[in-house]
Amino acid sequence: MNQTNKLRWGIVGCAGIAIRSVIPGIQNSSTGVVSAIASRDLEKSKKTADQLGIPTAYGSYEELLADESIDAVYIPLPNHLHKEWTIRAAQAGKHVLCEKPFALTAAEAEEMVAAAEQAGVHLAEAFMYRFHPRYDRVREIVASGEIGTIRGIHGTFTFNSSGAAENVRFHRHMGGGALYDIGCYPISAARYILGREPEAATVQAMFSERHGGVDMMASGLVEFPDTVGLTFDCAMWAAFRNTLEILGTEGRILLPSAFVCRPDQASSFSVFFGDKERVEEFEPINQYSLQADDFARTVWGQQSVRFAAADAISNMRILDACLLSADERIRVKL
Repeated sequence: MNQTNKLRWGIVGCAGIAIRSVIPGIQNSSTGVVSAIASRDLEKSKKTADQLGIPTAYGSYEELLADESIDAVYIPLPNHLHKEWTIRAAQAGKHVLCEKPFALTAAEAEEMVAAAEQAGVHLAEAFMYRFHPRYDRVREIVASGEIGTIRGIHGTFTFNSSGAAENVRFHRHMGGGALYDIGCYPISAARYILGREPEAATVQAMFSERHGGVDMMASGLVEFPDTVGLTFDCAMWAAFRNTLEILGTEGRILLPSAFVCRPDQASSFSVFFGDKERVEEFEPINQYSLQADDFARTVWGQQSVRFAAADAISNMRILDACLLSADERIRVKL
């Protein structure tokens, strides 16, 4: 591919996350252009294409994958469809950005990664928060020892969508539930910050029959080596929270908008030492655009892979353990 050109994206589905965040992020990136969008409902894809200024609309995912002008696809489909369409896209020679959670199980994730490797395409999980410069800075502070030895991490990601009449997150067979949807974020963040993989997980969840039997709230402990623990809670039936705290022996770091932050607003995090606070501030930036740029530059060979597809397998292994723990009320070793 000529690296002076834009990476030409196709969007497989008209999910809200694509319309609200990912498509605008790609369109505002320095490397990408959204060339086509597909839905199983042609009228829906045409309407979305018109709304967002996308040149081509397809009435099936197969048609988009057959479009030779498309370099990469973004897959925001319901979770149970991630494996099928990631593999089919890879086999069609498309690079793939797959929405989180990557799959329903680590075994599915392994199949997806193997398919991408066999096809020689780049595959990544869409954890946009990792590309915000805040996280490079947090990792730098942790690595410097400024807040001392890390004793624990606490993450929250909660919101209330319980009144929604129809929501794919309320179907267990489709990979619904809070752990899949948002519990994956603090788990991913703890792994990223610590640079280690956990040893065990214990989770208590509230399963709601009003919502298809999925976990509408879950609280967990993920055990890392050296007795460091991630405590977290995630919910689709609670007040909104979106935080991450890293506790050290000498200080702590608090990110008040850890995973979701508006691209048109400045963001910050605080470093605390006793009663003293240092605020680190960042200009408004679109983390979805940063994600798109990182993806394109990796595809073009301009940089090494920052987050290998195997990372998604590791995160799914922990989600597997969390779901098993919640279902059976047991501690699960990894």
